[in-house]
Amino acid sequence: MSVQEYLDKHMLSRKIEDAVNAAVRAKTPDPVLLIAIQPYEKSGSFGDHQGPRVGIVCNVYCYGFLVCSIVLPTDLRAVETGSHLSFAKLGKYGSGLLVDLTEVLVMIVLYVQYEAIELRDGDKGTYLGNGVNRAVRNINEKICEALIGMDPTLQAHVDQAMIDLDKTEKRNELGANAILAVSIAACKAGAAEKEASSLSTWRFSILSVPLYKHIADLSGKTNLNLPVPAFTLISGGKHAGNNLNIQEIMILPVGAKKFEEAVQMGSETYHHLKYECIEAYGLKTTKCCTGHLDSFMEGRSETDTFREGLNLVKEAIDRTGYKERIKIALDVAATDFCIGTKYDLDSKSPNKSGLNFKSVEDMIEMYKELCTDYPIVSIEDPFDKEDWDHVKYFSSLGICQVVGDDLLMSNPKRIERAIRETACNALLLKVNQVGTVTEAIEVVKMAKDAHWGVVVSQRSGETEDSFIADLSVGLATGQIKAGAPCRGERLAKYNQVLFLSTNISMLSSSFCYLMKIFFPGGGEGGLGACESKKLLY
Repeated sequence: MSVQEYLDKHMLSRKIEDAVNAAVRAKTPDPVLLIAIQPYEKSGSFGDHQGPRVGIVCNVYCYGFLVCSIVLPTDLRAVETGSHLSFAKLGKYGSGLLVDLTEVLVMIVLYVQYEAIELRDGDKGTYLGNGVNRAVRNINEKICEALIGMDPTLQAHVDQAMIDLDKTEKRNELGANAILAVSIAACKAGAAEKEASSLSTWRFSILSVPLYKHIADLSGKTNLNLPVPAFTLISGGKHAGNNLNIQEIMILPVGAKKFEEAVQMGSETYHHLKYECIEAYGLKTTKCCTGHLDSFMEGRSETDTFREGLNLVKEAIDRTGYKERIKIALDVAATDFCIGTKYDLDSKSPNKSGLNFKSVEDMIEMYKELCTDYPIVSIEDPFDKEDWDHVKYFSSLGICQVVGDDLLMSNPKRIERAIRETACNALLLKVNQVGTVTEAIEVVKMAKDAHWGVVVSQRSGETEDSFIADLSVGLATGQIKAGAPCRGERLAKYNQVLFLSTNISMLSSSFCYLMKIFFPGGGEGGLGACESKKLLY
């Protein structure tokens, strides 16, 4: 075959001419890079989500799933995008912007009527029915076709394309696990592509746009802050094999002057609690073991109470010497032990269940007493998820931050209702409940517009992926809840924020070193329960 025949067969002359013209129109600082990827660019062939474009094109592929910390196949791996479809197929070639595989948490949906629905295989012979092969196929056979060629920096377009493809409110056609995996992959790729467009050559990609900065750009945030870490020290409820009904007892190192110190305070308290548990129950007791969140499962089987756990945590705090610099937060998850209109505080004790019922009024008085006797500044889900009236009343007391998790389930409609009825004053954001990165950004905006606090949260089954750390920093949520300061899947989140906190000066001059937490009403400066107090690092 002659050279001319080769050029004619592959239409190289026309493609090269188009690429050169595109480079001239784009006034790109690196025309060679743009010309290298331009010949394969398609124009206006991807529906209403984009028209003719130059440069960035994506491809999506899913390799399979991972196993999370609770030993279920919970994570999908979605291949990110290269600067062009061909490069994505060929691997590290051309722009070299194939980003690491994303790992996205997939949890079994507890309240499917409000949460985005995750797609499971249902084959009881494989992972007890929790396999995700159907979701993997949906990525490779359906989502891939819809997104090929889209610009990953346009996160809202990518997410909307998947929402339109699914056509259901709760993502039960493609699966929220499939959609979110690709959404986060696109977000990471978008940050990488910003790097490519801002540099004269891809070879210096180490100077990339940080993921948190890309997320901040997507949300329009300019004044950022580091989150207060909520370290889980004691687990109960469904997360532990003890008789404690409350799901989590956490600490908030609000008196830390920098995030590094906050991590130190949390770690030291965690270790002191270990010694408290050993002294109280003995070294061989299972109460010194850890639960799903890698926090301790304290208590004697016959006497587990709110106060027993709180006393241990308070003593551990006192041992550290930090005292008033560390506050306490509770995740009650009251829905799990609500029976009718009453709450069975001994529902996990076989011999006592049904003997310790409390009315809503009793619960309110108990919370008042606990907040007086202990340095509690935040309570999550103090009542049943459908008890809007009493959550509203309790929030109005201004005793502490009242966080909505089961109450809201990161659902925009429930958040809108809660804002309208002033039912709580903080959102617990679980990204897989809402479905996509864009929708997560939108609900955070809703919460912040209402002057709420926002807590970005893990799930009980986790991997080493640290996306929610960048999300928390990029959206300036002010609080992050990632479990105990123990085990890799929990520490990955805290370590990522720690990395950002120690390197932020060279990444962004506009980054504000702030910690934000809600305090009781009438505090210093007249701050109420729905206003935040910022502590300068």
